[in-house]
Amino acid sequence: MTTTTATYATAATDTGPVVSFRNVTKSYGPVRAVDGLSLALHPGETVALLGPNGAGKSSTLDLLLGLRPADSGTVSLFGATPREAIAAGRVGAMLQTGGLMEEVTVRELVELTCALHPRPHPVDRVLGLAGIADIADRMVNKLSGGQEQRVRFALATAGHSDLIVLDEPTTGMDVTSRQAFWATMRQQAAEGRTVLFATHYLEEADAIADRVIVLHKGRVLADGTAAEIKAKAGARRISFDLAAGDLDEPALRALPHLTAYERHGGTVRLQSADADATVHAVYALGLRPRNLEVAGPGLEQAFIALTEAEEAAAS
Repeated sequence: MTTTTATYATAATDTGPVVSFRNVTKSYGPVRAVDGLSLALHPGETVALLGPNGAGKSSTLDLLLGLRPADSGTVSLFGATPREAIAAGRVGAMLQTGGLMEEVTVRELVELTCALHPRPHPVDRVLGLAGIADIADRMVNKLSGGQEQRVRFALATAGHSDLIVLDEPTTGMDVTSRQAFWATMRQQAAEGRTVLFATHYLEEADAIADRVIVLHKGRVLADGTAAEIKAKAGARRISFDLAAGDLDEPALRALPHLTAYERHGGTVRLQSADADATVHAVYALGLRPRNLEVAGPGLEQAFIALTEAEEAAAS
């Protein structure tokens, strides 16, 4: 163990990928949860892992953490196997599955985790960063759901880990706790750590991640910044108000490049594959729209559009 830890201490300066999946597959009976997955994560990245239910997110995290073996392909962390990297203390994880030890206080549980970590932080620092110093003397089995999540986060960051893996980390947290949590994670990334998190809160991915990976049926459907993912979805949103006398419904529906049309009273909402051409055509009709707004799709709309398009192509 001493030799392995020393090896990883020097490997922390390596410039290679933190995580590498090379053509990885994993099946459960007839279901292929991970299908030829290849990707790499790099030092200092904050990466959101998105996908609909059944996309392979949980299986991908299980493979990354060495909880399950791949059927084929290779998974490596810091150039070694997941188990070796975890044993060296280079990985911290916060998972949805698994309960917390009961009949102990929060402090006792954090103290135990720090004692077991090859490169531990001071206990009080861990409690403070996780925002649980005020409940340190409370019994674990007396915590609320949001408090349990913060304790799980404390356990994941109990030592000097170079990779932090989070599965739905803010479930059950209130708004204030969520904001404090992500402020801490930004600090972790600023210190050079790689943060990978799976979430159903797409607004968090949009606001926090500098890279978004969308999985679909065990494969990478999209990989890039949130802005690039939104652009990949194509259509932009256009909205404006018209006076009652200008509401020429057939002409509005015939505008070029429309992919969707809605009208609520005098407010028109459109989606267009070429927003510039569509807006130009509105003015060419002699209309004078008020409160004109043109915006790209939000990450949620882009996510839905990409996955629906993939489903349609596969059918």
